[in-house]
Amino acid sequence: MEVEETGETRTSWYAALGESHSITCDHAGKKRKQDPAPEPVIRIIEDEEEDEEDEMMSCHMRDSEEPSNKRVKPVVKSNSLTGVLTPMKTPALKRIGQSISRSISFRTEARPLPPAPLRSRTKASSYPRRRNSQCWSDTVESHDLTAKEIKRQEVIYELTQGERQLIEDLSLVKKVYYEPMLKLDILTESELGQIFGTLDSLIPLHQDLLSRLERLRGSEKTVGQVGPTLMHWFPCLEAYVTYCCNQVGAKALLDQKKHEKRVEHFLRLCQESSFSRKLDLWNFLDLPRSRLVKYPLLLKEIQKCTPPEHPDEDALPDALDLIQTIVAEVNKKTGEAECQFYRRGLIYLEESQRLTEIQLSRFLYCHGELKNNKGQRLHVFLFEQALVLTKPGEDKEGGQVFHVYRQPLPNSSIYLEEIPDGEPGGGGTFRGAFTGGNDKVKNCFRVSSRGRSKAHPYSLQANDSFSKQQWITCLRRAIVQSRDRTSQPQPSLHHDPDVYHIAKLSLGSSSDTEMADQTSC
Repeated sequence: MEVEETGETRTSWYAALGESHSITCDHAGKKRKQDPAPEPVIRIIEDEEEDEEDEMMSCHMRDSEEPSNKRVKPVVKSNSLTGVLTPMKTPALKRIGQSISRSISFRTEARPLPPAPLRSRTKASSYPRRRNSQCWSDTVESHDLTAKEIKRQEVIYELTQGERQLIEDLSLVKKVYYEPMLKLDILTESELGQIFGTLDSLIPLHQDLLSRLERLRGSEKTVGQVGPTLMHWFPCLEAYVTYCCNQVGAKALLDQKKHEKRVEHFLRLCQESSFSRKLDLWNFLDLPRSRLVKYPLLLKEIQKCTPPEHPDEDALPDALDLIQTIVAEVNKKTGEAECQFYRRGLIYLEESQRLTEIQLSRFLYCHGELKNNKGQRLHVFLFEQALVLTKPGEDKEGGQVFHVYRQPLPNSSIYLEEIPDGEPGGGGTFRGAFTGGNDKVKNCFRVSSRGRSKAHPYSLQANDSFSKQQWITCLRRAIVQSRDRTSQPQPSLHHDPDVYHIAKLSLGSSSDTEMADQTSC
């Protein structure tokens, strides 16, 4: 039965329910002679309440007229309410009951409980379309493996399927986004090259790994040894250094171009299409980075499920060390590229703001939005050796720049003071700006510099308690490492792995599918 999902939809089952007692029978349990009638009809009528009631009454009257030559079987014993109340099994009444049941079920599906409106057929789903998930066990008819070995095969199968899905997504990006935008002259070839980077070169790399993994599958669709294959292939991932380092500038340019009407219209149409699974272009461009940081996790799971004296027992630890080294190198280079990108975007209002510590910084601990005690929104950068407060702006070409606000603070001279939640604002410093009219502050901290007359204390407020703790943790780490660096004749080349973790790299994306990655400040 077709249902139109627009407008007001009413079902016509309640009329039959109210008149079901009008069927007449004689004392022998047989019906009186009546004209035959067709089967009851359940119709869906839109915005015509009177026609609905007339039609249902007509259907009911026809159902109540049955031929008298039908035999009625005796009532069998039943514990149901129908068996107790009904002395015979009347076909017409049964059909009405079935119609009522279908109508109730149909009404439940077609018309949600108010006030939720009916969803239009043409309206896109508010949730992304998920891929059809399949386990390794679904691909084999039978097996004689232990639970641990089954788990191992499942993880290897997940690794293989992940490669296949990544290849499909990267190919889709090239075919649906890059090529049409180039042919339609939505973006120039130079702009597309900067946004997509070396994405096209990553597809053959993952096709190579996929073919290697598929060749490892035996006749029973099981994989014996996977460690040596991964050891030989992982060095190819060094190509990710170039791709991930380009992502910082690519994201900034893409956000800038989204303000153009043609670009925004094209990207919106693509995101609303079924092939996109409600993901935007940046979600697709960020898939390789997400895949890169997942390899160590998958290898750890395979290693955990590998029994002793297995051929992979010696190869997997070496493969894990190799991929972790590659990921650390990509993280380091990406952090340096991010630092250089934002450092070039700083606009100094005074020459005294150009601290040497800013130019010598090689990476960012974190950056993000904070409010000062005047309620102004600032974008704050915690570089390797300096804390810089800025006000975001745009250059002549529409690109984002950051005007340095007040005097930057060298990390080695920062004094950090955490302001407990609920502390009275007092004196008007926090009143109105930090408290929203209340007398107590929340999610605030204060930084100041020792021995610098031009540097005033900065009282800052984070968006929430989690962000506040992240800022305080990063500031404490930056202060300690900067002071240790000044006490040593040579700067340490060792970098904290947490600082460079590419999965926590903040690229300023607003997509819900990246919320898990943006754990840095």
